Amino acid sequence: MSMARKLYPLGIQTFSEIRTNDNLYIDKTAYIYRMANSDGKFIFLSRPRRFGKSLLVSTLQSYFEGRKELFKGLAIDRLEKEWTEYPVLHFDLSGGKHQEEDQLNRYLDYILKYNEHRFDIKCDAVDANVRLANLISSVYNKTGKQVVVLIDEYDAPLLDVAHQDERLESLRYLMRNFYSPLKQCEPMLRFVFLTGITKFSQLSIFSELNNITNISMDEAYAGICGITKEELLTQMSDDIDRLAEKLSVTREEAILQLTDNYDGYHFTYPSPDIFNPYSLLNCFSKEKIGAYWFGSGTPTFLIEMMRKFKVLPSSIGNIYAKQSSFDAPTENMTSIIPLLYQSGYITIKDYDKELKLYKLDIPNKEISIGLYESLLPNYVTTEIDEGKVVIARMSALINSGDIDGALRLLQTFLETVPYCDNTLYEGHYQQMLYIIFALLTDYRIIVEQRTAKGRTDITLETHNHVFIMELKFDKTAEEALEQIEAKRYADAFALSGKKIVKVGIAFNVKDERNITEWVIR
Repeated sequence: MSMARKLYPLGIQTFSEIRTNDNLYIDKTAYIYRMANSDGKFIFLSRPRRFGKSLLVSTLQSYFEGRKELFKGLAIDRLEKEWTEYPVLHFDLSGGKHQEEDQLNRYLDYILKYNEHRFDIKCDAVDANVRLANLISSVYNKTGKQVVVLIDEYDAPLLDVAHQDERLESLRYLMRNFYSPLKQCEPMLRFVFLTGITKFSQLSIFSELNNITNISMDEAYAGICGITKEELLTQMSDDIDRLAEKLSVTREEAILQLTDNYDGYHFTYPSPDIFNPYSLLNCFSKEKIGAYWFGSGTPTFLIEMMRKFKVLPSSIGNIYAKQSSFDAPTENMTSIIPLLYQSGYITIKDYDKELKLYKLDIPNKEISIGLYESLLPNYVTTEIDEGKVVIARMSALINSGDIDGALRLLQTFLETVPYCDNTLYEGHYQQMLYIIFALLTDYRIIVEQRTAKGRTDITLETHNHVFIMELKFDKTAEEALEQIEAKRYADAFALSGKKIVKVGIAFNVKDERNITEWVIR
């Protein structure tokens, strides 16, 4: 007998709709109250896509419109005494993606018209900035109240062109122009809130609005988007039990699987553990563990940027960075770290107070698998699905202890992979094998990889085996094995009670471009 549950607001980003339908809502209204009653009038929040930014904007809108009835029973119900009504202008720029200049101009025209229409304001001006200034002052004069401006995904029109300098320039000029009245209208404004993924600091919005408060890394707002571990265990307790029943595992095991796959985000330090809300709700709704966040949009521009910065897949995790790298302007980045961080592919895992360094790493298994699957086509130009099938079959063989069969399968697969001519160097193959082995983790194999100049050691741990592998390029498999013996890699696993298997592998770059021989001991 299953308990009736509240419906999940999948794809619904409107607060009033969620509350009217009595859908599941994780209460974030204490943050809303704090923001609305803080020192800053202009506030900026950066979070990765699908992390609940639009719902937050919509909640702010209902709050400033004084729609008290929607907030019954929520935290803000006890905090707010006044419920003053303000006129709210809401601009959603997520519709301005992938657009050329004239298209973007038409889109700005469309969202301005929509807001002018709501307040019954006529305007003959053509320029977006004149119209926004007119809109704010007209609404202010008409209602006799300060105006609230909410801007969702302010950077959406610029994200896709971040790697194309000439297009970025013209679109940035356009957006700068659109946002410019916010500064001059300041006395008529009660509150301005912007969300986005990146910080395009050269966009005048950040250079001109020098009074903007960036709360993205403020400890007080650590849990403003996403679902914290505590919220999951309390407000979604029944959902966990339902999932556990469906997966035929204990509640503890279900929590562990949810944690491995969707947890691990921290946007400041210290911070509560944050789960990806989109993945979590989809997982509960479909009652299975899957890669939901990646399914909802491929990171094309990220892959482009990785090409531009020549980022090696093996170098993505385990990075240290200073606070200042998080604020690096997107358009003249010298490293891809801020972009990987803001997009949600790496997150804060630790902080060294003495050195003032943040430790960054891939948040969880969902991101790790999704990211490496997106990178695989850059290294293996064959059918990507064929590659995934081979990896799944390899993992089944490794799990049953047949490392020889797994390597034979890999060898056969690599024979069919067409290579381009510029891949005649070791690094390419090292990265390709790195990705292939990293993807084995999708199938309950723990992969630990240490890569250093000229060698790759891979440790695969299954429920009863530990495979210690050494890969050598243009040398013999015996030499690879000797390295394992010399380095005494196996000592670390002596107490595990598992069978330790050492594997030396030789890869021939010059002629065969494949693994040519291996020795198993």
